[in-house]
Amino acid sequence: MWRDSFRLQIFCLLMAILAIVVLVHNFFQLEHLDDDTVSGSNWITENNVQHSLSQTTKTTRKPYCGYKQQILSKREQAEQESLLAAIKWPKPSDSKIAFVQSTDPAHSDFVILKPSGFFKVGDRLEVLVRMRDFQGKPKQYGGDYLQARIHSPLLKAGATGRIVDCRNGLYKVFFTLLWPGEVKVSVSLVHPSEAIQVLLRLREERPDRVYFKSSFKSGRYSETTECNVCLPGDLPVCNFTDLYTGEPWFCYKPRKLSCASRISHAKGGYQKGLLTQEESLFFQSDVNIKRPILSSGPDSVIVKPKAFTDSSGMDRAEDPTASPSGYYYEDWWRSRTHWVHHFNKSDDITKCLQGKVIHLFGDSTIRQWFEYLTAFVPDLVEFNLGSPKNVGPFMSVDLKHNILLKFRCHGPPIRFSTIFSSELRYIANELNGIVGGRNTVIAITIWSHFSTFPVEVYIRRLRNIRRSIIQLLDRSPKTLIIIRTANVQELGPEVSLFNSDWYSFQLDSVMRKMFSGIAVHFVDAWEMSLAHYLPHNLHPKEVIVKNQIDAFLSYVCPLQT
Repeated sequence: MWRDSFRLQIFCLLMAILAIVVLVHNFFQLEHLDDDTVSGSNWITENNVQHSLSQTTKTTRKPYCGYKQQILSKREQAEQESLLAAIKWPKPSDSKIAFVQSTDPAHSDFVILKPSGFFKVGDRLEVLVRMRDFQGKPKQYGGDYLQARIHSPLLKAGATGRIVDCRNGLYKVFFTLLWPGEVKVSVSLVHPSEAIQVLLRLREERPDRVYFKSSFKSGRYSETTECNVCLPGDLPVCNFTDLYTGEPWFCYKPRKLSCASRISHAKGGYQKGLLTQEESLFFQSDVNIKRPILSSGPDSVIVKPKAFTDSSGMDRAEDPTASPSGYYYEDWWRSRTHWVHHFNKSDDITKCLQGKVIHLFGDSTIRQWFEYLTAFVPDLVEFNLGSPKNVGPFMSVDLKHNILLKFRCHGPPIRFSTIFSSELRYIANELNGIVGGRNTVIAITIWSHFSTFPVEVYIRRLRNIRRSIIQLLDRSPKTLIIIRTANVQELGPEVSLFNSDWYSFQLDSVMRKMFSGIAVHFVDAWEMSLAHYLPHNLHPKEVIVKNQIDAFLSYVCPLQT
């Protein structure tokens, strides 16, 4: 009998163990599902309703790219197609061009048409650029990316030109002559057309070439996993898609921790080995990246003053999209689209901003505005929020004059050092939380951190921001909203693959089109950085930032003319 009793005890023990195993298994599955883990396909509809296919089917899939799952209305689809068509870049007839047949700036040249002609302020100057390859043969197709400006070094004057690709190896550059004296022409090859094709391929095929990471922590245990808009492979991922905007973001799921245990976000690094040996020849600093193209004749003209006119208005343009939008003269930026007052004294800035709340949203290039204003205005004192250096959020306060200045970086993808995940905010959501009014000023820039992704990712982000701006202006029409454009920067072989001026130029073109016709103002940081004599820099030097601030404040406190 004792044997039967022993067998019964063993049986009960085995059943208990089995029950515990089943319970743990079910609990793990429940936790797995509750964390919004995606192993199939998820997407967010236009109405922010989440749909999911089977999460139990394990199949090999392509990289999970949230921007490809979005559902667009007919109007949004038409706009996106129009924007992509507007920035479509010319391609060589042959997909594989040998390096010696690619554009060589040293063999190329430009000529000023009618260099000995009579020019006066307000006239147009036309320049013809002729591209040749490394064998000295004329190029037969377009697609090179050029930058051009006119300048007078002694006057510290400069302006950009408008470039037209004739698609046959020839380019026309049009300048508006805006000041008298000797005016020099400078033309640079930023990238040959063959390099642009490589940049196009990388943008579409390698959106993971800048990767990000997040830390997950519970008690003393922590894990770090990779994150991005697109994640390759078939591993389970945490879905951090924003519920309000539908902006997609994913991290690989930690092995032992839940998705809810995420505590931080950070830039992971840059992928290496992106180019073939032949492709790398198209990206050489002293050969074909931002190299000058020399003139085959005179490189300057003499400009006479415009006679019998009021000099204060001779450089004005009625069209708000005028090219150029402005120019430098004696290191001061003179806008052709709105009157710019130069705020040279801190008291002038204090008087302008008195009683106002200023929100700065974006990346480190608009953080420069926060740093400049806080340093220049004595009564504006930064309040220590305990935020990481260069990351934020930051806040400066002038209690005496009732001024509040705030900076917050935009949401992922943001290539900053470690940010608390609780501080990751999308600009659209932040705008929805602002009441607005005549004493509210908002400045936004968002471009540099999107250069590694397909343009659809950027269009989606701007669409969300634009919707929130329209809603804000609808409820508070007197709210002032200013957009800071992209700017040019120093380029080398590696930087070109991630942050080329060509990427920035394309994004900036999209942004200007998407915000045209809306009651927002622009600070043209692009022309302000390209027209200046200082070397290009992702973070422009103080003299350029000061001119940006002057343009910004001139919208806040317009001159009475």
